[in-house]
Amino acid sequence: MSSAPSPRREDPRYLSTAEAEAMEQELLRDYRFGRQQLIEIWGHACAVAVTKAFPLPSLPRKQPTVLVVCGPAQNGAIGLVCARHLRSFDYEPTIFYPKRSPDPLHRDFTTQCEKMDIPFLSYLPTEVQLINDAYNAVVDAVLGAEEEVGEGRGPCAPILATLRLVRIPIVSLDVPSGWDTEVGGSGGGISPEVLVSLSAPKLCSRRFLGRQHFVAGRFLPYDLQKKFELNPPQYPGTECVVALPPPRE
Repeated sequence: MSSAPSPRREDPRYLSTAEAEAMEQELLRDYRFGRQQLIEIWGHACAVAVTKAFPLPSLPRKQPTVLVVCGPAQNGAIGLVCARHLRSFDYEPTIFYPKRSPDPLHRDFTTQCEKMDIPFLSYLPTEVQLINDAYNAVVDAVLGAEEEVGEGRGPCAPILATLRLVRIPIVSLDVPSGWDTEVGGSGGGISPEVLVSLSAPKLCSRRFLGRQHFVAGRFLPYDLQKKFELNPPQYPGTECVVALPPPRE
């Protein structure tokens, strides 16, 4: 006798920018998460996602090199934490962090990377082939969803112009740099092969056409998941990230 089919889970909810910001503020204010704690959780989860997308035995280069490109705001700090955990996972990250934040918390994350002997590039090669030849993948932690950054896209434009031309895979954290956070890709954005959504996928990620889309939201308190109607995916075992299926229109 065949068993009844299990009920189909609803697709995860894709959040607007305002909803994502409201949820983060509730985590900080009502649930008493610290900002350092959130950045650490997200950075670790992003590193785990990289290991799932690009396991060490699968890397095309003998050295397990990864370039982590960090912007000046929170997404850049998440990139620093991601690099540190990649180093612990036996990858060889190199960081490009051209506009370092004066935030003491970001300085602490930078020091932690330096103390783990992670090299920092003084400039990003404009000859893209040098990047293609030196690294297995690039982690994009440049802008994320932080369009409120005063410097905006201007100073980041040369970095994005270079990243648009690389031929090795790109892993974007939360929102691909240069994308509109509501409607998705634009002429100034990049085309990542892997996307790691933090807490919950954002509306723009419905237009993501890459190979793998991970979400890192297992840590979210149940009441918060319910309030924002997240319909989170099932996380098997002790996994902190899980791959999402393509969204249904």
